[in-house]
Amino acid sequence: MANIAIYPGTFDPITNGHIDVIERASVLFDKIIVVIARNPRKQTLFSEEERLEMIRESLKHLNNIEVKATDNLTVEFASRVSAKAIIRGIRAVSDFEYEFQIALMNRKLCPDVTTIFLMPNEKYTYLNSSIIRELARYGANVDEFVPPYVAKKLKEKFAI
Repeated sequence: MANIAIYPGTFDPITNGHIDVIERASVLFDKIIVVIARNPRKQTLFSEEERLEMIRESLKHLNNIEVKATDNLTVEFASRVSAKAIIRGIRAVSDFEYEFQIALMNRKLCPDVTTIFLMPNEKYTYLNSSIIRELARYGANVDEFVPPYVAKKLKEKFAI
């Protein structure tokens, strides 16, 4: 039986920080399922299909990755795919406080699924998708923060 973990998020867009966490997790688990969790309260820049495509393209160098989307609670999705763990990236103490509450609730809902917190490389601790979108909106160069394919898609999205 494969040792499976999921890595959920909005990924609007995926950043080098996300990729760093996924690469770290990919050596710890047989399979990582990167999951776009649909959140009707969030207005995204990229469609679900665009985000799935950008993630797949950005992670094609890893052979133990799947990319999916779900309407389910993250912990329910994890249970359904027989995942042993939910991977969460932690950049700062403020991330931990929020993620800790969710992890405790997930443990209550599904005690067989463990949340594992991974820190990205320190050079990515300030990165998040919101900052990347804002930089790209104003025409700033985001090449060092996102994979080349994502940078291209951001330029296309904000082309005037």
